[in-house]
Amino acid sequence: MKESSIEIFLNKKVREYNTASFIPDDPICIPHLFSKKEDIEIAGFFAAIFSWGNRTTIINKSKELMQLMDHAPLDFCLHHSDNDLKRVLHFKHRTFNTTDLLYFISFFKMHYSKHRSLETAFSKWMKKDDANTEQGLNGFYNYFFSLEDVPGRTMKHIASPAKKASCKRLNMYLRWMVRKDRSGVDFGIWKTISPDQLVVPLDVHVARVARKFGLISRSATDWQTAVELTNKMKQLDPGDPVKYDFALFALGVLEKF
Repeated sequence: MKESSIEIFLNKKVREYNTASFIPDDPICIPHLFSKKEDIEIAGFFAAIFSWGNRTTIINKSKELMQLMDHAPLDFCLHHSDNDLKRVLHFKHRTFNTTDLLYFISFFKMHYSKHRSLETAFSKWMKKDDANTEQGLNGFYNYFFSLEDVPGRTMKHIASPAKKASCKRLNMYLRWMVRKDRSGVDFGIWKTISPDQLVVPLDVHVARVARKFGLISRSATDWQTAVELTNKMKQLDPGDPVKYDFALFALGVLEKF
C-alpha cells in the first residue's frame, strides 16, 4: 500500500471502531461503570493492568474485583477495614494475586490521601514540551513502588521505559484518561498531559499489523519501537496519533489481519 492508501485505510478503521459500540466488549467498559473521577481512574487502572489475554476474562475479573470493592473503589481503598480486606484475599487474575492486590490498594490509599486525582502520579514527572510520556511513566514506576516493603513479585506488573518495556497496558490506560473526542470511548478527564504526548499501546498484535504496513522497522516489541510507531502515526495526525490504536488493535486482535 502507498502511504496515502494506508492513511485512508487506517482512518476508515478508526471511524469504524472508535464508537460507543466498541465499549461493552473492551476492558474500557470497566471505568465506564462509574461517574466519579477517582472511581474511573482506579477502576480503569485495574482493568488496564489486567489486560493481557482473553478480553472476556479480563472484563469478568475486573467486574469481580469491583464487586468485592462494593462498586466504590476509591472509598474501599481509602476506608477499608480488616474485614473488608479479607473479602479480597481470594482474588486472582492470571499471575496477579493477593499480594499484588494488597500492595495496589496500599498505594491508592497513600496517593488519594494526598491527591484528588491519579493524574499527578504521572504528570508531575513530565514537562509540557516533552515529546512523549517516557518521563511520566518512569517517574510513575518509581513513585508507585516508593512504599515500604514492596513485594518483589509485584514489580513485574508495572512496566517502565527505563526497563525497555513497550508499556502497552499503561499507554492504553493513559489513552483512556487523556484522549477525548465525540465518540465518548476515551474519557479525556486528564488535562496536564496532551494527546500528542501519548504513545501507541504496542503489543505483539499491533506490532504485527504495523510491520505488515511498513510502519515500523525494528524487530523488537519494546519502548523504542512503540515510539517509532507513534512518530509514524504523528505524520498522519500530529495532534492525536494514538487514535490509530483503535485501527491497529482491531486489525490485529479482532480481524486477525
